[in-house]
Amino acid sequence: MIAFHPQMFVRVEQLEGPRSPVPRPLDSGFQEGRLYRVLGVYNPSETSDAYFILANDREELWFICQRHLRFAGLHDTAAHHLPGPDPVLGSAAD
Repeated sequence: MIAFHPQMFVRVEQLEGPRSPVPRPLDSGFQEGRLYRVLGVYNPSETSDAYFILANDREELWFICQRHLRFAGLHDTAAHHLPGPDPVLGSAAD
């Protein structure tokens, strides 16, 4: 079992190249510059990768490899998507 904080948000930083994990989030309805609430985490026993359950901008649920994601903070909000970090303030708008 993997525990996670219910207010945890991540941002997509998609890996490129022939060995990058699939699905590739930017090809699957996610956007750079947005933050996504983590809905769940799954770690299959046959791999060292963890897969985060995220809702994309088309309201589809996807299992995205942690290698495509970066921690974006804990945000006390009911929203599932947030705008990305403010370049001046360095934090996401709530």
